[in-house]
Amino acid sequence: MTKERLIRTFDRQASQYEKRRIDNTQKRWRQNLLVEAKGEVLELAVGAGANFPFYASDVKVTATDFSKAMLEKAKQAASFHQVDAEFICGDIEGLNFSNQSFDTIISTLSLCCYDQPLIVLDNIKRWCKPNGTILLMEHGISTNSFISLIQKAINPLHYRIVGCHQTRNIPEMIQQSGIIIEKTESHWFNMVHLIWAKPGRIAD
Repeated sequence: MTKERLIRTFDRQASQYEKRRIDNTQKRWRQNLLVEAKGEVLELAVGAGANFPFYASDVKVTATDFSKAMLEKAKQAASFHQVDAEFICGDIEGLNFSNQSFDTIISTLSLCCYDQPLIVLDNIKRWCKPNGTILLMEHGISTNSFISLIQKAINPLHYRIVGCHQTRNIPEMIQQSGIIIEKTESHWFNMVHLIWAKPGRIAD
């Protein structure tokens, strides 16, 4: 799928993402994860702003997304929850920030849609301060063999319709990136992972 088509796919889903902000299960996971967000925060693929209810009042959020429709929903959420946020419309795979410029970097349910997720993870390492925190909530392939078979079968169609892959091995990708995992929680037959991490060593 071309990037332009992928952006249009997410533009069409903006209202659905807005409605999902009230999902109670995801709210518990997000609240549990985002209590650790501090200081200068970079949020990748902010979507409709589902994380905004859980930010502390003293954080400053730089929120990115390649979908203008998603950003409009996110701006409304930021205003409602009084989050100090700056919005950047752009593809995170093409954006660049100064090295070691954020105290906290957050990605929730975004690694499924990048063409090159390992490059994104490498950028996260570079952009995070050495003593900063990386907070991830991502979904991928289940460790349950029956469920994983279903995921593999529906993945091509699901990607064309929704724009995200079902079959990425999230823990393996994080380990390959060199990001240091400090704590994890896994849910829904190990399809959803909450990860608290540090940036680790940046390659020379």
